[in-house]
Order: sequence, then structure tokens, then C-alpha cells
Amino acid sequence: MRVTLEPDFPVTDESCLAATGRTFAEWFAWIEEHHPNSGRRDVIKTIWEMRHRPGDMWWETTIWVEYEASKGILKKDGLAEGYNICVTKSIAAPVTVIYALMAGSAAEGEVYADPDGHSGVWLRLRPGKDIRLSWQTAGIDAPSLVDCAFVEKGGKTGITLNHQRIQSRAEADGLRKAWGELFASMKSQLEG
Repeated sequence: MRVTLEPDFPVTDESCLAATGRTFAEWFAWIEEHHPNSGRRDVIKTIWEMRHRPGDMWWETTIWVEYEASKGILKKDGLAEGYNICVTKSIAAPVTVIYALMAGSAAEGEVYADPDGHSGVWLRLRPGKDIRLSWQTAGIDAPSLVDCAFVEKGGKTGITLNHQRIQSRAEADGLRKAWGELFASMKSQLEG
């Protein structure tokens, strides 16, 4: 799975100002003035509602993650909460086939490595239900976490992949695209 480490948009004060009407520093001051004790979800939702912007929350999430970074807010493991992405796909194939493509014959605790240099450890494997994998993107020092659930209904399998604790916008956007391309390729392969 090829991951291109490029953000969808530049993460700069200039691009933030152009897209949102404020620089990162201005957003950080706004958060501290209006939401000093609020959490991640509340602030992201409030900024999104303020901007009356339909669609994804790319800038709102980026503002919050950059705010956490500016404050040095870390979790117990020494990493920031970072970015979380979600990728879904419905494929007309049995869940056993989809699960086999995703996990093969892996066992919990085994090391994961792919030809593109990504690695990790299989943390949980429940055939036909879900997988959990610690993930290390090639060329990136910080680990992240992948949870992927499978639900079969009416001859199709729904895949919901959540990739959490991604430390940069470039990696988050690259992983979102790469997972989407992987699922599209699986769909094409299995549905002809």
C-alpha cells in the first residue's frame, strides 16, 4: 500500500487564513478565550458550526491538532492524540474473503510487514468480525493504531476502517487515500 506523505492542503498560517478567515495563532487565542476547558470534539464541532461549512472537517480538525501540538498536549504514551481517519467500503463478497485479504493467516502478536515498508503488530484478530493492528508507516517514527470492522449483509461486506493517533496531516491524508485505493482495488478485483 503506497502512502504518499502529502497533505491535501498546505498546513500554513497563510492557507489557514485563506480557508478559515483566521491564522492558527488567532484560532488558538479564540480556543483559549472561548473554550479553555472544552475537549477536542466540542471545539472541532463548534468551529465547524461557526463556519457553517458542509462537508468534511479537514480545517477544523487541523486547527485542533495544531493547537494540541502548540501546547505540547500529549497522552500517557508520550504521543499527541493526532489525527483520526475513517475509510469505508461495501464489497459484494463474503466476509470470509474480505477478512482473508486483510489479515491472511496472521496470528495475534505476530509482526506485520508489507512490501512497501509499513510494519506493526497484529493486536487482535477476530475472523469475520474485526482486526486491530499497531501500525508504523514507512519512514515515520510514531506508531498509530488501525481498527477494521467487517459486517456481512445481503451478500455484501461492509468495511469500516478507523486509523487513529496519526501524528501529521501529511500522513493522515496519505493514509486516507492509500486505504481508499486499497479498498477500491479489492472491490474491483472481487466484483470484476
